[in-house]
Amino acid sequence: MSHDFLHEVAEPARQVREGSRFEVVGREDFSESTFLLRIHYPLLAKAAKPGQFVIVMSQEHGERIPLTIADFDPDSGIVTLVIQAVGKTTMEMQQNCQVGAELFSLVGPMGVPSHIGDAAKVICVGGGLGVAPVFPHARAFKQNGAYVIGVVGFRTRQLVFWEDKFRNYCDEFIICTDDGSAGIKGLVTDGIKVAMDKHPDIDEVIAIGPPVMMRACAETTRPHKLKTTVSLNPVMVDGTGMCGGCRVKVGEKMMFACVDGPDFDGHQVDFDDLANRLRRFSEEEKIAAERWSKSCRAVKATHGPHPGETGPRPQGEGEPTAG
Repeated sequence: MSHDFLHEVAEPARQVREGSRFEVVGREDFSESTFLLRIHYPLLAKAAKPGQFVIVMSQEHGERIPLTIADFDPDSGIVTLVIQAVGKTTMEMQQNCQVGAELFSLVGPMGVPSHIGDAAKVICVGGGLGVAPVFPHARAFKQNGAYVIGVVGFRTRQLVFWEDKFRNYCDEFIICTDDGSAGIKGLVTDGIKVAMDKHPDIDEVIAIGPPVMMRACAETTRPHKLKTTVSLNPVMVDGTGMCGGCRVKVGEKMMFACVDGPDFDGHQVDFDDLANRLRRFSEEEKIAAERWSKSCRAVKATHGPHPGETGPRPQGEGEPTAG
């Protein structure tokens, strides 16, 4: 391969990269591990649809991770990501992605947009961090004329976020907490049962959250033969179907979450296979996180706290959708 050819390919890529600024223009910290980033990216904000995701590189030598788009506003050009710091890259983002910082790369929207059909009555279910990415679905269904029932689940009241945003688009809104400190005491499946008992004419359920939660939702609706869509976010590298890391078994077919999904029929997903795949790199992820934490402690001991650190945040935890 000639040097001239490589230069012709690399130079436009370099110019695009250097001409793009994925600036963090807003941030909120929901708990010790969960935080929100607002990114100024007008082209993405105009193109994004419910259910889609992005591939992010926080810095030049970092890894590529998939993050579901939690919100997008074409008018302001802002895209919102809600992230839980559970691994090396997301912990690094939690520390470094302060207002004014820039992401090295942000690619998207990726994945097949969720089908917002002519359903007259739907339940939009989010558990833990899955609450954030189910919000665009609730909004889209409401704007399409559907009667929307929102069901969200958290461990405790202190972890609840976006309640007002959901109430703006939900005809009914059910909060479930493990300890009963807000809404009803129980899991999101309890909220689904409440909604189904009250509304026997529900057309569809959309559930986003940890795999164990989505599986429970699918099993709750299965006896009623109620269409249930889940959003899967397994290990991804490129997000274009090339790496094959995001294979998921749906019915008798092996599919790629990045290009065939991320939405799939919850009654057809093989959640056991999904759980096994999610555990494939658990040891490597643990080592990477420990190595990064150790290097951070060494830097702090030498130079003091990172400029972006403001001290301990409120205790709590959510559930990751990626990272």
